[in-house]
Amino acid sequence: MSIHRLLATSAFAVALTLQAGAVRAQVPQTQVEAAVEAVSPRVVAWRRDLHANPELGFNETRTAAVVAEHLRALGLEVRTGVGKTGVVGILRGGLPGRTVALRADMDALPVLEATGLPFASTATGTYMGNTVPVAHACGHDAHVAMLMGAAEVLAGMKDQIAGTVVFIFQPAEEGAPPGEPKGGAALMIEEGALADPRPDAIFGLHVVPGRPGTMWYRPRGFMAASDRIDITLHGRQTHGAWPWKGVDVISASADVIQTINSLTARTIDPTTTPTVFTIATVDAGVRYNIIPDRAVLSGTLRTFDIAQRDDLVRRAQVAIGNVAETYGATAEFGVRQNAALVFNDEALSAWLAPVLEEAAGEGNVNAGAPPTTVAEDFSYLSQEVPGVFYHLGASADGVDPATSPPNHSPGFDVNETVLPVGVRAHVLTALRFLERP
Repeated sequence: MSIHRLLATSAFAVALTLQAGAVRAQVPQTQVEAAVEAVSPRVVAWRRDLHANPELGFNETRTAAVVAEHLRALGLEVRTGVGKTGVVGILRGGLPGRTVALRADMDALPVLEATGLPFASTATGTYMGNTVPVAHACGHDAHVAMLMGAAEVLAGMKDQIAGTVVFIFQPAEEGAPPGEPKGGAALMIEEGALADPRPDAIFGLHVVPGRPGTMWYRPRGFMAASDRIDITLHGRQTHGAWPWKGVDVISASADVIQTINSLTARTIDPTTTPTVFTIATVDAGVRYNIIPDRAVLSGTLRTFDIAQRDDLVRRAQVAIGNVAETYGATAEFGVRQNAALVFNDEALSAWLAPVLEEAAGEGNVNAGAPPTTVAEDFSYLSQEVPGVFYHLGASADGVDPATSPPNHSPGFDVNETVLPVGVRAHVLTALRFLERP
């Protein structure tokens, strides 16, 4: 190679290096903080509006309309009706680069709110054919508001962004409603939420009881896989005074519950793989002195190991069949997965810790937290592309998180002082990921 060609090639390489450096110039933290502070009053207002107007899974029409209108006003490309009521917003930065996705869930729960908040829900909805109270008893109102705020902040930095940010507002995180074969995450994936453009990584957060503004997660298995268990016992109806003339499914149900409790407590090592197997509903009988011919039980199984889960399901089915046979009854056993294991990508988990610390402050991030037996269908999204899901502490000031009302309880509430922390976490996660060399 001639000296002139070598110099030209070297100059070209230097130019590419400088260009690459310019493409990935870091947005200053001070700029992020100022933008988040500016949008925070609107985030609080959105959260309160959504809290007062909750909607059950796959019925989030008002919520989706609020989100879509906001994203369009920011100049984003917006797709609606993705997974029934899901919304996808696409922000294309001013410079080329990767694609990152941020996700929030939108649905509420059939819970009667008892927070006493001035914007507490008085809404009702239809669940399993019944009119029920509806409330944001899991914090999804805060999730939507924080991601709306992050979208506004990032849209204001569009020219500085090297790459694309995809905002996923997901319905039906709480599981597929009765009669629906799939929940929100699975259906959104099926309908292209992670396509065109396909993210290189996805991140999400969830508010839970904890010291306000702290964050925690762990690499690999963080949140449990969740299975729904359905058991139907068939016996023979008889007078309550003559149980021997029938087949008593009430007594059989009691033994089934104790058998399940014993299987979990006596055959699983809780120090290696946490496992919870709970029967939560028993439906049987119509009158105090009639032993019915049918009992229906349902519950949940939470696991962190696929092989162990499969073995426990097999043994439970055999044991329940044996209990039924002892009474002369028969048993039907069904299992359906509601959420897979939330598996946090190890490399991304290691990378994320200092980014979240930038958002939450030094000493406020734990990247080695213990696993939790609650479940999340973010798991399906992170099965498609590498991802990390983390928790944001949101207990009231001065309240011990151990006594703070838990998610799904009538008294659950979100400390609004943590909303800017969540917005910063979303914004910085997207920016710093796209700024990676």
